[in-house]
Amino acid sequence: MEPAKEEGQSFPNICSVLQILGAKWAFLVIAELSRGPKRFKQLHRDVAIIKTQSLTDTLRHLEQNGIVLRQVFPTVPVTVEYSLTEKGVDFLSALKEMERWAERWGKQP
Repeated sequence: MEPAKEEGQSFPNICSVLQILGAKWAFLVIAELSRGPKRFKQLHRDVAIIKTQSLTDTLRHLEQNGIVLRQVFPTVPVTVEYSLTEKGVDFLSALKEMERWAERWGKQP
């Protein structure tokens, strides 16, 4: 059992990353925002499988953790736009690597 303990200790930052990105829809939202800034309704249409409240919760969580930027524009009615921060854009390379891994190994039993 000791080797498993050593493996867990070799990745000490993974737990903190998973707390930020482990939200159910976080990866999907990040992937969608990688295409460019979006208003809430457009984002909701593009990720139609996410319920409105879940999308709101995911965006708030990602915003609080510095992954997503929420910009409010003083228009009538108020316009709110979401985009990835520098931290969020930096995560895209890891997301692409995960996609490559899933393509290679995801369909195997």
